Amino acid sequence: MQKGKINVQTENIFPIIKKFLYSDHEIFLRELVSNAVDATQKLRTMSSVGEIKGDLGDTRIEVKVDPKAKTLTVSDRGIGMTAEEVNKYINQIAFSSAEEWIEKYKKQENGGVIIGHFGLGFYSSFMVAKKVEIFSRSYQEGAKAVRWECDGNPEYILEDAEKAERGTDIVLHIADDSQEFLEEGRILGLLSKYCKFLPVEIVFGTEKKTIQEKDKKGKEKDVTVEEPRIINNTKPAWTQKPAELKDEDYKSFYRELYPMSFEEPLFNIHLNVDYPFNLTGILYFPKVKQNFEVQRDKIQLYSNQVFVTDSVEGIVPDFLTLLHGVIDSPDIPLNVSRSFLQSDGNVKKISGHITKKVADKLEELFKNNRQDFEAKWDDIKIFIEYGMISEEKFRERAKKFCLLKNVDNKFFTLEEYENHIKTNQTDKEKKVVHLYATHPDDQHSFVDLAKDRGYDVLLMDTPIDSHFVNLLESELENSSFVRVDSDVIDKLINKEDPLPSKLSDKQKESLQPLIEKQLDSKDFHVSFENLSETEPPMVITQPEFMRRMKDMSMLGGMNYMGQLPDSYMLVVNSNHPFVYKIAEEKDEASRDKFIRQAIDLALLSRNLLKGEKLTAFIKRSVEMI
Repeated sequence: MQKGKINVQTENIFPIIKKFLYSDHEIFLRELVSNAVDATQKLRTMSSVGEIKGDLGDTRIEVKVDPKAKTLTVSDRGIGMTAEEVNKYINQIAFSSAEEWIEKYKKQENGGVIIGHFGLGFYSSFMVAKKVEIFSRSYQEGAKAVRWECDGNPEYILEDAEKAERGTDIVLHIADDSQEFLEEGRILGLLSKYCKFLPVEIVFGTEKKTIQEKDKKGKEKDVTVEEPRIINNTKPAWTQKPAELKDEDYKSFYRELYPMSFEEPLFNIHLNVDYPFNLTGILYFPKVKQNFEVQRDKIQLYSNQVFVTDSVEGIVPDFLTLLHGVIDSPDIPLNVSRSFLQSDGNVKKISGHITKKVADKLEELFKNNRQDFEAKWDDIKIFIEYGMISEEKFRERAKKFCLLKNVDNKFFTLEEYENHIKTNQTDKEKKVVHLYATHPDDQHSFVDLAKDRGYDVLLMDTPIDSHFVNLLESELENSSFVRVDSDVIDKLINKEDPLPSKLSDKQKESLQPLIEKQLDSKDFHVSFENLSETEPPMVITQPEFMRRMKDMSMLGGMNYMGQLPDSYMLVVNSNHPFVYKIAEEKDEASRDKFIRQAIDLALLSRNLLKGEKLTAFIKRSVEMI
């Protein structure tokens, strides 16, 4: 029996500190299973090049929980270790068997696919265990089995042991404060989270299955049997070549990733890169909801099929977090903090490449089948707009396939739309004015007036359109965007000098306080405009600047602006016969009733007349009829 102290070399202490600074202790199981996969993959590689002869037998990894003994065991049938190798790879934490392995077998296919760095990953087990035992027997002919034991101090025991089969068993004696890891449900959840797509089959317990057997008479009957429960899919879709997969395979894998999702994705992108870095994965475009915050944290990040995180904000560009799917790269460091991932050079390169591939796919879809692209537009619009707002490189590419949709359900590229409205919607300052509606039904009267002038009205109804409009104003030369209800139509696109007023200045001065008194609200401001006689006597508008700033601030979390009251303008048409009649009316009661009626008509057209005031309006209207 050998006793000694574990050799922790000074220059390698910091990776260990990082390891133990992990806030989530549950990753120990990921590390141990990853090590077991490494040992199995090494065995397969050596067998493939003839270094190991004969049938490898059962190479599945098994995870077992024994609540009575208070142990959790991870067993593999990989290459195992001799006493000398345990000394080197466990007792001397400075070394890593994985690094040596990669160097030796890097020319073999899959020879360098080694998940972890054995020593450091193994020591994560002490985050949950008060004592750890290793039972291992090397694949080498005539090798003796060994047992290693340590209780978390530098002292260890290494001795000969009895073990009939090749491979390694890691036995964790779970600490009193970590008893949750003796619960079958907890371990099953962790294996499903971290090990769902590892390339070696993992067995955990058994599960009941119904099979059909024939009885003595040859009649088929259902029989319930218990079979080993396989945790993982060893060949997930992203590890296969795109040419080998059909559309149904991608949909099936999506359902495997998101079993609780009831909607199928619109389309997908299969990532497969081997230079200048290794990257595979499948990204799916879901139907992006209006509340796009609920879409996040659906991309799963893997390193050699080992789950790393599903919180990829700061790792991939923000707009890409609206996608679903898997990104896998051995160039992503497995055992570091998220902040380190965000600043890692390889991660940044991968991020840029994914952005490019997404833009390539969208441009391809647009060019190959524009009609289908337009049919999907409402479901991907937020994604593309958000990408253009937040990522400059994507913005330049997206200008080719970003669409504008009008209230008549017609689609235009940015360039097409500029040409479509340029002639008719250029004001006297030579600025091209884009009119838009956010709620066409609520703003119907304004949309109707714009159409009467021959103007086109865009539909901008997503939560981020206020930001997107700002972006377009900065990108499109000599252009502006105004919501169709932000002013009277002749002032939205100001083409000529205003009409003369039928009301004198004195009449306006006397009318203004009477109208303000009837409004009885600080949210409304009264102004007189010299409009056409055919336009309504009074119109309620919502000025563009403050309304847009408020919408943008609410989306950006600046609640103090969101709490500000809405600001409206009551525009009085000084050329309308009814307004002139009000100004000339001598009877005070009649005048006040006419003012109230005109105001209520304006409120009604904006869906702002409710409750008691709506009831009073209806009664008054009946009386006037």
